[in-house]
Amino acid sequence: MPFLWHKEVRMEIFLVGGAVRDQLLGLKSKDMDWVVVGAKPDDLISKGYKVAGAAFPVFIHPETGDEYALARKERKTGLKHNDFETFFDPSVTLEDDLSRRDLTINAIAMSKDGKLIDPYGGAKDLKNRLIRHVSGAFSEDPLRILRVARFMARFHHLGFKVDASTMDLMRGIGKELVHISEERIWKELSRALTEKTPSAFISTLKDCDCLKYVLPEVDALFGVPQPEKHHPEIDTGIHTLMVMEQARKLTNDVDIIFSAMTHDLGKALTKKEMLPAHHNHDEDGVPVVEMLCKRLKVPSNTKKLAVAACKNHTTVHRAFELRPGTIVKLFNQIDAYRDRGILDKLLTVCESDAKGRAGFENIKYNQSELLKNAFKASLGVTAKEFVEKGYSGEKIREQINAKRIKVVKHEIYSSGLEP
Repeated sequence: MPFLWHKEVRMEIFLVGGAVRDQLLGLKSKDMDWVVVGAKPDDLISKGYKVAGAAFPVFIHPETGDEYALARKERKTGLKHNDFETFFDPSVTLEDDLSRRDLTINAIAMSKDGKLIDPYGGAKDLKNRLIRHVSGAFSEDPLRILRVARFMARFHHLGFKVDASTMDLMRGIGKELVHISEERIWKELSRALTEKTPSAFISTLKDCDCLKYVLPEVDALFGVPQPEKHHPEIDTGIHTLMVMEQARKLTNDVDIIFSAMTHDLGKALTKKEMLPAHHNHDEDGVPVVEMLCKRLKVPSNTKKLAVAACKNHTTVHRAFELRPGTIVKLFNQIDAYRDRGILDKLLTVCESDAKGRAGFENIKYNQSELLKNAFKASLGVTAKEFVEKGYSGEKIREQINAKRIKVVKHEIYSSGLEP
């Protein structure tokens, strides 16, 4: 889409931030953000722009819908990430505005003739694949730790890494993450999970010793051993990262990738004398998943799948060993007959778990096909035929269940599938 440039002499407008960064990386940018220098709110309002910002002046262009913000300065006033005092005035320069930004790669502007204004070396950092803070003011907002981790999830596949000095700043302010609201943590996490490399969000937070403040339940998995025969990677935390990556290869569904991240939380509860075995970790992990979801105010549909995956992933792995009655019980337990999408999502989590192991990345996971076929066959059993036969109340449910077991039995024994 062509840029909309303005011809005013007094008022200057610059494309800034992610739009410039993504252009330099050869990527498409979803949003076009602009900074207006040398103007007052009335200057934009008089041209038909609609006011959108409450804390500071942001305006929506009447034709394009792009955001235009007046150049501003900020000063930290409290512990929360939004405790800032904002100053905006026609005297605020473009360089002033860029200086308040978190990362050099986001502190680049472009003029109407395509010239870059890059006072902090963001273009060079892009070339060197480096995520680096603009100034010491980075430490004023702990939310920036999560933003760095999210950018790593987005750009890790392009070879990006976090500058050592930025990692030091993140370590120094990590404990201030406790002042970030749970809703904002979920917002950053959920966005990161659908990026190209979601595991990089977790590993970046782990590397700067901040994961324990954001996701202590996941942090507790690192260093917990598993049987080498089934998990050559051994470490449960590493396994979790691998499962997340396998899930992301299969989907960008946040429910599935979050469930991949949380499916093994019960392994952190295993007593040391039982290691490396993890008996009953699936059941033990359910309360942990529930508490995590409650703390972060995770959406109900995401929580539902995460609990189902934690509780049932080992059962799904044993699909070829299950009795038909146990398979129907599984379908009922996850609410598959009412929530028609949950079985497919659960099976994707389980496939990711099976493949998220060193040397197992390309295995065939026939459990998915077996259970999908069995479920599809059981959907043909309805209440109508039993009502016509005179059954009522609980008897109808019993008859439906019995026939579904019979249908599933026939399906699994005639499928020809092997584990």
